[in-house]
Amino acid sequence: MQQHGSFDHVPVIDFHGMLHGDTAAKKDNERAFRYACTEVGFFYLTNHGVSEDLTEKAFAAAHGFFALPQAAKMQWHLALSEHACGYVPMRGEDGALHEAFDIVAEDKMIESDFFFGDFRQGGNLWPSSEGLPGFREALTQYSDALRLLTRRLFGAFASTLDLPEDHFAPMTDKPISLLRILHYPSQVNPAADGYIGGSAHTDHECFTILCQDGVAGLQVRNQQREWVSVPRIPNSFVVNIGDQMARWSNDRFASSLHRVINLSGRERYSIPFFVGANGDAVIEALPSCVDEQHPIKYSPIVAGDYVLEQIRKGYGDRTGGGSTIT
Repeated sequence: MQQHGSFDHVPVIDFHGMLHGDTAAKKDNERAFRYACTEVGFFYLTNHGVSEDLTEKAFAAAHGFFALPQAAKMQWHLALSEHACGYVPMRGEDGALHEAFDIVAEDKMIESDFFFGDFRQGGNLWPSSEGLPGFREALTQYSDALRLLTRRLFGAFASTLDLPEDHFAPMTDKPISLLRILHYPSQVNPAADGYIGGSAHTDHECFTILCQDGVAGLQVRNQQREWVSVPRIPNSFVVNIGDQMARWSNDRFASSLHRVINLSGRERYSIPFFVGANGDAVIEALPSCVDEQHPIKYSPIVAGDYVLEQIRKGYGDRTGGGSTIT
């Protein structure tokens, strides 16, 4: 995907105006989204409506799971799942220095509205409540809150692309999505080790909503091939554009390379939520993103086929689960 801007920091967007503001406030938000999505591909999102209590419970669940003995975690190895959900051991993805646990959204009533789950939901491997009390509840509640936020972000992206706010709704009401908890040990010399927490990559879904702890490690690359640090801002998410949205926007939106290197001397935890389109949605250049100066760059793709192709590259024949790393 195309690398756009010469930024030296990641911008902050206050989402209050889009959620609760008047027309003028929403226009201000659209301008902020336009810069962040086209020039950087990353932004911090504040006043997003997700309670800090939910994020704290999700991190507590992550700490509890990764503190288990290795033999216990291997009971939920992704190879035991129909769709490769579950536990990814340290260096289990291309040698990267992290371990992870993946779940996908399940059918659910959220705020009196029905949300379809991911087609892979039958592959979820939930640890028993005896070993990890509250684990499933914490991650499910957190996922539900992000699913609500996801709908609102699709509306904001549509407005930013000069489309009706509900443009993406029929193509994203049954989205391919995945919640991942991640644990990164610290390392001293990545060059000598030959691996890092997460190698340079772009995400293959529409966008990612990331919650990270206070341990630095995430970096995004600008047009000058410089790595710009993306440290935690309290009560914020980091949102980055993925390949599907870049293709939809004919590369008007930037899907930027990013990586994780943890040199802090402390363990790092993060929780990304990867959001795609419906499995049968056709991703092709939007009319508002094509003109004589910007001809169509990509052939149409079916979202589900594209995601499975990318997953196979990372997991071999264990198709259906996992995602890129943040």
